[in-house]
Amino acid sequence: FCAITENYEYLGGTIAPGIKISSDALFEKTAKLPKVELEEPGHVICKNTIESMQSGLVYGHMGMIDFIVRKMKVELMKISSSEKEPLVIATGGLATLINNGVDCIDHVDKMLTLEGLQMIYEKNRRVGRKCTE
Repeated sequence: FCAITENYEYLGGTIAPGIKISSDALFEKTAKLPKVELEEPGHVICKNTIESMQSGLVYGHMGMIDFIVRKMKVELMKISSSEKEPLVIATGGLATLINNGVDCIDHVDKMLTLEGLQMIYEKNRRVGRKCTE
């Protein structure tokens, strides 16, 4: 989670394990839990191991995201002295899955991080050419 001002300044953030890492940990660090598809089981109270794991992973991350985003919005509004509510952009391949269950996300951009890395690469490539000419 990154907090960025309207002027694109990075203020800081929060680091938490993602849903994929959490899923992998359950599979790799326990004796008998299987690897599961990351999808909503449709209910929180589940009657089998697969759906119980999906419920904990998906709904647990939705809850974490909702809580952290709410707290960050309050802090950002205090820092900026703005009455305008911060815009929340979710990134990454599983952002749509989480977005389906929370109200705090304003926009999903699965490619934002990769596009940003490409922009950095292009800028560095141009700078590198100037230095070698």
